Amino acid sequence: MKAIVVDDERLARKELMSLLKDYHEIEVIDECSNPEEALESIRKNDPDLLFLDIEMPEKTGFDLLQELDKSPKVIFVTAYDEYALKAFEVNALDYLMKPVDPDRLKDTLNKVLSSVHEEEEIILPVDRGMLTSSDQIFIKDGEKCWFVHLKDIRMFESEGNYVRIYFENFKPLVLKSLNSLEDRLDPKVFFRANRKYIINLKWITQMENWFNGGLQVTLKDGEKVEISRRQAVKFKALMSL
Repeated sequence: MKAIVVDDERLARKELMSLLKDYHEIEVIDECSNPEEALESIRKNDPDLLFLDIEMPEKTGFDLLQELDKSPKVIFVTAYDEYALKAFEVNALDYLMKPVDPDRLKDTLNKVLSSVHEEEEIILPVDRGMLTSSDQIFIKDGEKCWFVHLKDIRMFESEGNYVRIYFENFKPLVLKSLNSLEDRLDPKVFFRANRKYIINLKWITQMENWFNGGLQVTLKDGEKVEISRRQAVKFKALMSL
């Protein structure tokens, strides 16, 4: 889930963002110090989740929500408890008091993520053996859906029990293990670089020796991925004449 943190106190933003680093499903894409910045960022980035302070200079968090045509999911984070009733009147997911208690945040995010994961999906073609680069897969992340050719996917990244899929400018996160995907992907096209990544070999533009006998490859979009020492042996054998 893409998230934006909105709070006029810099230390409060940093503290919350530090706590959120423990949740791989939450990607903080921006932080804003006032409602005007937040309004511009929300319209530009279309986040799934908003961590929103209430009392801010010039405008409140409620004022910001009224200006949005489409509101993301909202979790209020505030030092004032008198707004709790109003917060739920605008369908906020939760209302956290500052300083944010890590256990309270965990409970909140578990509820949020469990509801979202019910909507997340990756559907592979009917099991007829190995998938080719011309096959397509259906990907659903929240309200967004894609039907993507495997040849257009440059990389799969493991994030716990989830996989982030990289194609074009998109990086949806779906409930799937990297191992289960590897079993269906053509190893001549998709290579297990290390425990965390599977890369599309046809997207590699550059390769160089790396630490401890490993390799580092650069993909067409500039992303760099390390191939572990063990996998580098397999890689060289696969790519040799």
